[in-house]
Amino acid sequence: MSERTLQNDPASRDYTPGAAPLTNDEPAAPPPAGPVLFEIAWEVCNQVGGIYQVLRSKAPLMVQRWADRYCLIGPYDAKSAAVEFEEMKPAAWIGRAVQALRDQGLVVHYGRWLVPGRPRVLLIEHWQGAERLADAKYRLWADHGIPAPQQDHLIDGVISFADAAVRLFSALCDSRNAGPKPPAANAPIIGHFHEWMGGLAISEIRRRGLPVACVFTTHATLLGRYIASSRDDFYDQLRWIDDAAEAQRFNIVCQHGIERACAHGAHVFTTVSAVTAEECAQLLGRPVDVVLPNGLTIGLYNAGHEQQRLHGEYKEQIHRFTMGHFFPSYSFDLDRTLYFFTSGRYEPKNKGFDLCLESMARLNAELKRANLGKTVIFFVISRRPTRSINPLAMEKRGVLNELAEVCEKITDGVRHRLFARAASGGKLHLEDLIDEYWMLRYRRAQHALKQNCLPMVVTHMLEDDLHDPVLNQIRYLNLINWEHDPVKVVYCPDFITPTNRLWGMEYDQFVRGCHLGLFPSMYEPWGYTPLECAAMGVPSVTSDLAGFGRYVQENHPNPEQHGMMVLRRRGRSFHDASADLTRYLLDFCKLERRERIALRNEVDKRSWEFDWAKLGRAYHAAHDLAVGRFESERTGGGVAMFSAASLARRGADADEADNR
Repeated sequence: MSERTLQNDPASRDYTPGAAPLTNDEPAAPPPAGPVLFEIAWEVCNQVGGIYQVLRSKAPLMVQRWADRYCLIGPYDAKSAAVEFEEMKPAAWIGRAVQALRDQGLVVHYGRWLVPGRPRVLLIEHWQGAERLADAKYRLWADHGIPAPQQDHLIDGVISFADAAVRLFSALCDSRNAGPKPPAANAPIIGHFHEWMGGLAISEIRRRGLPVACVFTTHATLLGRYIASSRDDFYDQLRWIDDAAEAQRFNIVCQHGIERACAHGAHVFTTVSAVTAEECAQLLGRPVDVVLPNGLTIGLYNAGHEQQRLHGEYKEQIHRFTMGHFFPSYSFDLDRTLYFFTSGRYEPKNKGFDLCLESMARLNAELKRANLGKTVIFFVISRRPTRSINPLAMEKRGVLNELAEVCEKITDGVRHRLFARAASGGKLHLEDLIDEYWMLRYRRAQHALKQNCLPMVVTHMLEDDLHDPVLNQIRYLNLINWEHDPVKVVYCPDFITPTNRLWGMEYDQFVRGCHLGLFPSMYEPWGYTPLECAAMGVPSVTSDLAGFGRYVQENHPNPEQHGMMVLRRRGRSFHDASADLTRYLLDFCKLERRERIALRNEVDKRSWEFDWAKLGRAYHAAHDLAVGRFESERTGGGVAMFSAASLARRGADADEADNR
């Protein structure tokens, strides 16, 4: 949350109670006759983690089905809103609700999210002061039995947002059903809440009896993430875990209580993968109703027949980094160099960074024995606290740029003189065509580029160099970029962006330029990184403990033949999994260029299986199920239960209706 949101500074607001009513920028229209879908998350217009990617990429699908009956709700953050949000003045029933809340002192911004689909958005300035927060905490304990700690910045924000979201839903329900002839008296509002940070409002909505059909999606149980990072056999021991005791041990009693309340209060409880559904049933005490696999809008990534050209183009940019990083110490054949990478949140064990490095050490020995004459450069991309980019890296990058400029000047001069000599019948002698000035600059740049030390492993100056787990494992494995080692490691503790002076390229471009992505996670509810690789035609490795890997394993026979290798980690030791990964990497290194192109083409063809047009059907089924259970509950029939077959029929019927 921004400082503006937390301090609730009235002077910085666009509106204060008692000011003139807002004018309408959108045409007035009556409330829609059918259900209206509101999707609530902490990451609406605010990139924090993977849920942002889910909401952003899914927006076109939701808008296609729901049109203006779809709207997202999130907390207002001035910095991110300035970039991603186009504010407008709301009209009709939403406008009445927003105006009513503003009259009460709660500011809600209405507009469009500037992403594909341009969905409608409501962003809440939810901080209402310490007194309101204290009252909300008391009600959370008195009504729902959830204790909240004092002075926890994140939990305070979550409670404040939930309190404001309940007020917003209450105002929306009142406004929608106002007037002599309510247009949708029997059609509920659907509230789809994501994660415990966005879902706390569910319990109070149900307690008040608001006409809202609630769907809750947990993208990972918070308790599961903590436990998995501390033990290797999390899923094998899952059935014997005492969730209350573990929450106490990790000091997340409040967060875990909120998550359980969301799961039990929702009409429909969902998660993103079958593997996460197992932990939800055990740790949250309720079986999952529908699994909602995460997709991508593949068309935004897929370049068709341009895939191979773009791979070559961005590989050249990675070559440029490689020359600046390694060539001051020694050189190798770039045409026989393969680029592998792993990336993601800094959870070395959960994300499988440790397994990747162990396998790289083994691959190093195997490549020496096989004598393939190939070099592998393995990039570890994550974000860590750093002081700055390593000054030596910047110095060598500057010298490399100088050398490139000198070579360009020499080439330009030689080209004109050589053409004139060739036309006059002269012989091909190049040295006398180069000015002595540029020859001197050339030699000086070459000399300045050289260094009498090994290439650095870390591109930045880490704040805690001595206790960084990834760096310490690299040291332990002796992967310190010896000249005679065919496997080199580059640890980049910052994300790749065009503003990163070492790279000057987008992360997507970096992925396209690499040959293989490695994501053998120990704990991963879904995992967008291998899915992004697939969308860009890049082979990847995932694991059967990742939601994406489990989905691929269950729906695609022999996925390794299509460039999506699923590493078996469940029930297997670290070293057995490492041995399997090493064998796969060695086989990949033995592929020649034509075979790698064929494999990328296979990945490209299979990527469309993960488009939202296919995977989004599960969302349609969950929303239909929520409406059905809400209607059954309202008519006194209890919460209706539906079989998997009926859910599939609902999804198929929704697709058929969309096609019509």
